[in-house]
Amino acid sequence: MKLVLLLILAYLLGAIPNGVWIGKLFFHTDIRKAGSGNIGTTNTYRVLDPVAGTTVMVLDIAKGTVATLLPMWFHITTVNPLLFGLMAILGHTFSIFDGFKGGKAVATSAGMLLAYNPVFFIIACLLFISFIYLTSMVSLASMISFSIITILSILFHDVYLSIIAIVLTIFVFYRHRTNIKRIREGTENMVPFGLGFRHRNQKSSK
Repeated sequence: MKLVLLLILAYLLGAIPNGVWIGKLFFHTDIRKAGSGNIGTTNTYRVLDPVAGTTVMVLDIAKGTVATLLPMWFHITTVNPLLFGLMAILGHTFSIFDGFKGGKAVATSAGMLLAYNPVFFIIACLLFISFIYLTSMVSLASMISFSIITILSILFHDVYLSIIAIVLTIFVFYRHRTNIKRIREGTENMVPFGLGFRHRNQKSSK
């Protein structure tokens, strides 16, 4: 019974729509009706401001971290902690508080990785920051980072992480399918810095 209750708790933690609640509470804005309509960090930055975006990012990461640590805190050793992190990710993407809709699972997945393998988390952050600078696209940086972490988990023979990483990478690519279409068309939104942003500006100015 304790295991079932903690899995439900992990889902509910993940289901907290931080972007929606912060937007409504402090900015009287529903971010689902502005920008890309997504409830995650990138759209919060775009629609609200950097402080709100950073807050949402930290809270979304924390959801995955706390959920993954639940079995350790409650002395459950029969189930891999990644299952709890996965429940939080399901909550984030199919939130009971948001009509079973949600975000794209990037930050909450990172939070799960932070709790399970901090070294991989640091590597993932470095990859993400590097590809943000190179491409100026959050979506592309996310997909590339997920792919590399999946390859690394396979190379280091972490079976459980490898399985979860493969599933999540496929899911993240699926959730970014409209972004992939815009990337191919050259119309994907860019952050206002980095090599990709500079290259696009140079092309448009010619």
